[in-house]
Amino acid sequence: MKLKRILLSALVALGFTSFSGIANAACGKITIANMNWASANFMAEVDKQILERGYGCEVELIPGATMPTFTSMNEKGEPDVAPELWANAVQTPLQKAEGEGRLFTINKGPVQGLGEGWWVLPHTLKKHPELTSAEAILKRPDLFPHPEDPSKGGFHICPPGWNCELSNRNHFRAWGMEEKGWAIVETGSAAALDGSIAKAAERGENWFGYYWSPTSIIGKYDMQAVDMGSWGGDSNWHDCIVKPEQECADPKKTSWVESVVWTVVTKNFKDNVGEEGMNYFKNRVYPGPAMNGMLVWMGDNQADGADAAMEFLKTQPDVWGKWVSSSVAAKIKASL
Repeated sequence: MKLKRILLSALVALGFTSFSGIANAACGKITIANMNWASANFMAEVDKQILERGYGCEVELIPGATMPTFTSMNEKGEPDVAPELWANAVQTPLQKAEGEGRLFTINKGPVQGLGEGWWVLPHTLKKHPELTSAEAILKRPDLFPHPEDPSKGGFHICPPGWNCELSNRNHFRAWGMEEKGWAIVETGSAAALDGSIAKAAERGENWFGYYWSPTSIIGKYDMQAVDMGSWGGDSNWHDCIVKPEQECADPKKTSWVESVVWTVVTKNFKDNVGEEGMNYFKNRVYPGPAMNGMLVWMGDNQADGADAAMEFLKTQPDVWGKWVSSSVAAKIKASL
């Protein structure tokens, strides 16, 4: 879809250089990627509401996921904005696109407290405060019995087909977990992985495995990240840990790669949206507790991102009010 904008012509004709100066009349149409996971869906809906209510934009949300959204932005220049792009998966082509002036990263930290890795439940640490590291946990498979073979420790990993499934299988070998009495718990689906955590939390049982933040599960159960030690090197990670087992003959122990999540926009958007519009996206940073709290709210209320966006705008102006000018904040509040 070819973006239709009248912002730039209005700026020229009216002599304005501020996005807010013509917000109600001529913000024009903006397309935003609506990724297929909860936090990204929520962020896209918040962006939509703030841009429409605060700046008079017409916003269309475009369904997407990391790779197809990036490819479309890079090759077709749409959608205009990817609010939560997990950039580790597209680092090389993104760097090339930025170098050639097609795409621009305008926020390198839209959500605080991001991370992937291994986690345990808080009641486990209350009973066993020494189990804060992978090294310590792997010595106690007896505390985390496998659901199908209690004689072994159960290590929960990602569902089949997820990139993190490969990473965790290679981690399993790198840490020598089989020799230490552990076996992989094949979760089968995201719902089953979540269910295994909820069941353990509600029964006061121990659970150990992979997860990521921000998510409702992390927020709801106050899960605690496990110290996986030091970084094992770029080559070990990129040339082995993330590869299929047949391409990773000798994985080494390592911490999880740092999560890189950015807000990325197209050249067309950058050129046309104006300074205040760009500043909104630059300023838009969700504190980790606020994001996890909203994801918990979504889960508890069986709400989608649109519902959560309205709840967030109504109840947390102290967070989003810092992202916009006082006049725009007042306009948004008045419209709710």
